[in-house]
Amino acid sequence: MVSFAEISFAQLFKQIGLQDTPQILDVRLDEDFETDAFLIPSSYRLPYTEVEKSLDHIQSSKVIVVCHEGLKLSHGVAAELRSNMIDAVALAGGFVEWRRLQLPVISASVLPPKQYRNGLWVTRHRPKIDRIACPWLVRRFVDRRARFLYVPPAHVLDVAARFEAISFDIHGGEFFDQDPFSSFDMLLDKIGLKHPALTKMAGVIRATDSGRLQDAPEAAGLLAFSVGLSKLHRSDTAQMEAGLKLYDALYLWARDGLKETHGWPHE
Repeated sequence: MVSFAEISFAQLFKQIGLQDTPQILDVRLDEDFETDAFLIPSSYRLPYTEVEKSLDHIQSSKVIVVCHEGLKLSHGVAAELRSNMIDAVALAGGFVEWRRLQLPVISASVLPPKQYRNGLWVTRHRPKIDRIACPWLVRRFVDRRARFLYVPPAHVLDVAARFEAISFDIHGGEFFDQDPFSSFDMLLDKIGLKHPALTKMAGVIRATDSGRLQDAPEAAGLLAFSVGLSKLHRSDTAQMEAGLKLYDALYLWARDGLKETHGWPHE
């Protein structure tokens, strides 16, 4: 039975991957984390001793606190946040229960620690498919506050080095397409994120990005909307922000709507 100060794994799982996903704080002790260095998607590590000094950075209408087994640490931190007028609850069962149920996780060792919180990424300007799909994946499952820079192709790697950013969708960068796989495929694989909806999405994105529209019936539609967005926006950042909604919709279709159809009603 989940108490009023807790959220169940099923409730949290349904909220992950969405624009309004709660802020998820992982307060596991180092010794517990080191035995299983993975994170619940979009969560970030914050020692329980640093919560009070981090209050200014915890800006969310809802906070979920995760510890090893959902006991004293998560309940204590959640109560401390509530005492500061922040709506916070503990994850029932903690990270141990999440893992036991084989729910999605991401590797905490693939990216530098700072890239899981307010990280910086850089890619080529004038995005179409991968360069919006990858930011969507990062924002929704890795770092909800990640920032993305769009620069001329010739400067991507130098900007990455100078600004300590992660380069993607460019050869020589940290994540780029390797035929037949798209940059989205490579990023998904690298962070260790496994979920049927994301696998389905990856197939559509791969078919669209490679021009092999016959590989997925939905690819032609994704291409049409993506080209339309690029014509609608002069600003790459504005185009990306608008495009995130497109991938939100694609994700929910892949997660909850695959069996739905539409047609004229028969009289």
